[in-house]
Amino acid sequence: MSGRDLLQTQLERGIAALGTSLPGGAVARLLDYQELLHRWNSAYNLTAVRDPAEMVTRHLLDSLAIIPFVEGATLADLGTGPGLPGIPLSIAAPEREVTMVDSNGKKVRFLREAIRSLKLTHAHAVQSRVEGVEGSFDCITARAFASLADMLGWGGHLLARNGVWLAMKGRHPAEELDGVPPGFRVEGIHLLNVPGLDAERHLVVIRREG
Repeated sequence: MSGRDLLQTQLERGIAALGTSLPGGAVARLLDYQELLHRWNSAYNLTAVRDPAEMVTRHLLDSLAIIPFVEGATLADLGTGPGLPGIPLSIAAPEREVTMVDSNGKKVRFLREAIRSLKLTHAHAVQSRVEGVEGSFDCITARAFASLADMLGWGGHLLARNGVWLAMKGRHPAEELDGVPPGFRVEGIHLLNVPGLDAERHLVVIRREG
């Protein structure tokens, strides 16, 4: 089997273990994204993960694990880096408007190339600090770039009324829960079982009230 065939088998098994159904062609697009990220990474240092099989686990499957909690027609991925979880979520639901935000110019250049080459017509890349973003989104995702208090302090205004914020964390963030500001309610904290990943993953689901 070729290297890509092995990665495809790993990805398909992981998707099956997650119980996730994806649109036709999604697996090929996810692997195209992984290849592009691997290629750019040598020059741009976009992620500390170098091994393609580890990318499938730590980037693709880790992102896809939150699909059951994503809702609404518009999503913002804050501090997206090289598009995680934004690109996999956009591939999984290509009709959703996905806005990926990062302040790092190299990462945003990569994002724009990924959006173009993968033909993600409803995905957008914005170079900005979180505080500078404008708009209102049904769903916001963020991968552990700050405490819950700081995340919501910087970006909470972007969440639509009754919208859902999905904070991707490693270990259970028990000590951060008291910092959730008024107007937001922790709806649940879910242990995520990412196939092949020997590390803790939790998803904090926060609802904007009103």
